[in-house]
Amino acid sequence: MPAQYLVKGGSLSLDQLAVVECLAIGAHAVRRARVRSGEHVLVLGAGPIGLGVMTFAKLAGATVTVVDVNPSRLAFSQRWAAVDHSVSLGPDTKARILELTNGENPTAVFDATGNMQSMASALGYVAHGGRLVYVGLVRDNIPLADPEFHKREATLLASRNSTREDFRQVMEAIAGGQIEVSSFITHRAGLDEVVDRFDVWTKPETGVIKAMVEV
Repeated sequence: MPAQYLVKGGSLSLDQLAVVECLAIGAHAVRRARVRSGEHVLVLGAGPIGLGVMTFAKLAGATVTVVDVNPSRLAFSQRWAAVDHSVSLGPDTKARILELTNGENPTAVFDATGNMQSMASALGYVAHGGRLVYVGLVRDNIPLADPEFHKREATLLASRNSTREDFRQVMEAIAGGQIEVSSFITHRAGLDEVVDRFDVWTKPETGVIKAMVEV
């Protein structure tokens, strides 16, 4: 690995360093969307990437609402990312969000689900003149309702991976105590245990947020 591509870990622990890349994806998405203090942000998906988006949207001063199908992940989002509102996905989701935003749709919507159906319907949450940011990735075509897109004069952004600047921001936030890593890592296994545990980790009832393999 060429030395210029390496980032010095400084005083961060191995656990802290191991989650930097994951959280930097969310930091990058928030930076691309130019989230501003005081605006209402909606995050679809409360997995590790969505949690990173929530965290850095909050650090930017936004009011953050998260939507997910998993009640335990919504609860974790409130505890760990200090989101302002959490909403279970269902028939009344849009109405509930409008209640929380005083009738105004969120100005920035981040889809971190990696689910085509969610990504196709995410535009319906975006305010006029707002931004829709695809953070999750699917290997398929995503249908987009052009009349809705044009009516809103929306901006569509794709956010992929992260940069050295995002790594720096995450590392500074961790070092400064703005991000707590120990509870973000919910499961651990030795390298020789991964094959036996991996299938279990993929099940929602297991409660995995971030699993760590120790070598």
